[in-house]
Amino acid sequence: MDIRHAQGCNCRADVTTMLGMSDLYTISVVCTGNICRSPIGEVVLRTAMEEAGLGDRVLVASAGTGEWHLGDDADHRALAVLRLKGHTLHDHRARKFSAENFDDVDLVLALDYSHVDTLRALAPDEESAQKVRLLRSFDPDAVAEDDLEVADPYYGDRRDFEITYDEVAAATPGVVAYVRTQLSD
Repeated sequence: MDIRHAQGCNCRADVTTMLGMSDLYTISVVCTGNICRSPIGEVVLRTAMEEAGLGDRVLVASAGTGEWHLGDDADHRALAVLRLKGHTLHDHRARKFSAENFDDVDLVLALDYSHVDTLRALAPDEESAQKVRLLRSFDPDAVAEDDLEVADPYYGDRRDFEITYDEVAAATPGVVAYVRTQLSD
């Protein structure tokens, strides 16, 4: 099993036990149902970490805040946009982020303010709550425009999924730079 393609938020424990490693920096990308925005974020960030030479040190997973789509594959439109951009997502099954997941992750990237609120309310302590950040807060242009949410494309069309992809991709270099600093500490 390729550790970079492990799914779910409890994956650090499973993967580190399997490999006898405990130094993987773990990121969870979180949206509402874990079928649209967060799977796109997971794949784009995983690819970027690999391209940055961090693929063996960083594990990227995704989850949702709700239970509506538990066990479902990613939305076919998300998969189509990922394919169009040269990515693949294998064996995705929607999962729900739980309070216990905070023990397994170093950074939780929320896609909108409702996710931030839900995740911070779920956090067992302040240290865990501080792990939650808006993904687009890593995009200087989004910060300058005070436009930090990735809109939910679920009720839209393919163009809405392309916008989601573009917004995630724009924030990705900032996430990679941040993770580099975390790994160097």
